[in-house]
Amino acid sequence: MVKKYFGTDGIRGQVGQYPISADFMLKLGWAAGKVFSQQCGKKVIIGKDTRISGYMFESALEAGLVAAGCDVVLLGPMPTPAIAYLTRTLRACAGIVISASHNPHHDNGIKFFSAEGTKLSDELELAIEAELENEIDTVDSEQLGKVTKIDAEGRYIEYCKHSVMSPLHLRGMKIVLDCANGATYKVGPSVFEEMGAEVISLGVDPDGLNINVDCGSTKPQILADKVKEAGADIGIAFDGDGDRVIMIDENGEEVDGDELVFIIADAKHKKGELKGPVVGTLMSNFGMEKALNELGIQFRRANVGDRYVLELMQNEGGIIGGESSGHIICLERSTTGDGIVAALQVLEVMVATGTPLKDLKNGMSKYPQQMINVKGADKTRLGTSQVIADAVAKAEAEMADTGRVLLRPSGTEDKVRVMVEGSDEAQVKKLVEFLADVVREELVS
Repeated sequence: MVKKYFGTDGIRGQVGQYPISADFMLKLGWAAGKVFSQQCGKKVIIGKDTRISGYMFESALEAGLVAAGCDVVLLGPMPTPAIAYLTRTLRACAGIVISASHNPHHDNGIKFFSAEGTKLSDELELAIEAELENEIDTVDSEQLGKVTKIDAEGRYIEYCKHSVMSPLHLRGMKIVLDCANGATYKVGPSVFEEMGAEVISLGVDPDGLNINVDCGSTKPQILADKVKEAGADIGIAFDGDGDRVIMIDENGEEVDGDELVFIIADAKHKKGELKGPVVGTLMSNFGMEKALNELGIQFRRANVGDRYVLELMQNEGGIIGGESSGHIICLERSTTGDGIVAALQVLEVMVATGTPLKDLKNGMSKYPQQMINVKGADKTRLGTSQVIADAVAKAEAEMADTGRVLLRPSGTEDKVRVMVEGSDEAQVKKLVEFLADVVREELVS
């Protein structure tokens, strides 16, 4: 059976359109509740970010779950990684997050967590999809689920504070924190303030519509300007649901997910605490791979998507992995990407070594990277064209071991992403244009 609704990161879409509608959410809650009650339990927790449609979808999911006989615990606006953590600690059979992450307010989506705080298995997702084909059949009155609301912010704040190995004191450190008007707007400032930092908060006034608008990890320029203006030691930006983090050094320069992964892995390696390979994705910068290899640290690439990063980490015994976007998994601390936890790992290195972020990031040099999207391409022929294969081989031979080529079909659109990165920026530009022309000639009719 092919999944009709579930993608690699749950179910997403534009609000009001199929399948992201209130009617669909009611049925999804019922279908999920029926599967959970039959296979793993009846207690389900629900959290959400701050976008306005979250309240509507929360009510619909709640009604569907209760109709299937599940008990529901409502947590209100909380980061996605908080739901993963609380699903485990509250002994729920599943957790649900209502969020579209870094997307604008008019998008929304649903992400499920298992009792272990990981993504649902394919088997459970397929079972839910099968139930979605059936009509809602409400359980008898005495079997209806119950709904409770709890304030779990304090639990998650304490969890984050204790995610570092030893008590981390941030006294004397000035941090500018951008919460993207999203799910971290309450817990984010509290974590860093309670650890002693002076915190200047941005993006902490959500109105349901301003989530991710010119702020957060996808738009860090305002944060960078504020860091320089305030003379801060560091800037930290989360996305709308708090599972991604981008940092800004004292000079106002961005430090992305690849650089943060390198800093964390390098520190653990020096302390003899690093296990397994570091895991990135097909899009991770070649400079990180080279820098890790020079330190004797193995590096593995997964397909793009945190689900694939986690799977490869688990399969190969890794404890650090992530994406350039800032979705970083510290597996000994969290079962999913957690922006606050990842930021604290970096701050721990800064405090322990007395080294500012601008110097820590210099341990690796990012290679110039350029990408061209070839639209209208017949993706099905990408792997069978000998002309394209010969062109890729020619480009790779020209760069030798100083760069790499990646041709990747879009998962949702008729286009092929042509990416080249290497040590020579002029060469990268020339080769990406050459390969894009070849792909266009071969695959665009």
